[in-house]
Amino acid sequence: MERAAKQDAINELNGVFKSSAVVVVAHYSGLTVAQMSTLRQQMRAVGAKVKVAKNRLAKIALKDTDVASLESLLKGPTVLAYSGDPVAAPKVAIDFAKANEQFVILGGAMGKTALDPNGVKSLASLPSLDELRAKIVGLVQAPATKIAQLANAPAAKVARVVSAYASKDAAA
Repeated sequence: MERAAKQDAINELNGVFKSSAVVVVAHYSGLTVAQMSTLRQQMRAVGAKVKVAKNRLAKIALKDTDVASLESLLKGPTVLAYSGDPVAAPKVAIDFAKANEQFVILGGAMGKTALDPNGVKSLASLPSLDELRAKIVGLVQAPATKIAQLANAPAAKVARVVSAYASKDAAA
């Protein structure tokens, strides 16, 4: 690798580390190309990305970033999974690790918070950003429909009373 290419790789990784909400580090030794392609597709489907980078270059790129705690995890054949959504990359990584024994999660970082493998699992168990938005919309929408029902209820009661008196007068 030429010096300019190395510097470009470092700059790219530095941008990834600064812009990502979460970064997960895992060993991928023993995975086939097809399995790695599957991992990349699954990550892409949720808006996350996977990157295999030289550990030496990644350590240089970690300097002056919030996720500098990842440096101790960068040993051996490592892969970086990252996303803007704090739940997307960990969720896919945990699911992929369950299906593939060779994919071993070492840990990660969410901002300045370092995560061990259990922390990554905990993060993966949380609902995604889209799920939370849907729940909030549901909570906001439910009281609005109840208010509309309450506003219409007195008018409906008056109409029933008038209808009852009208049918009573018609019967008499």
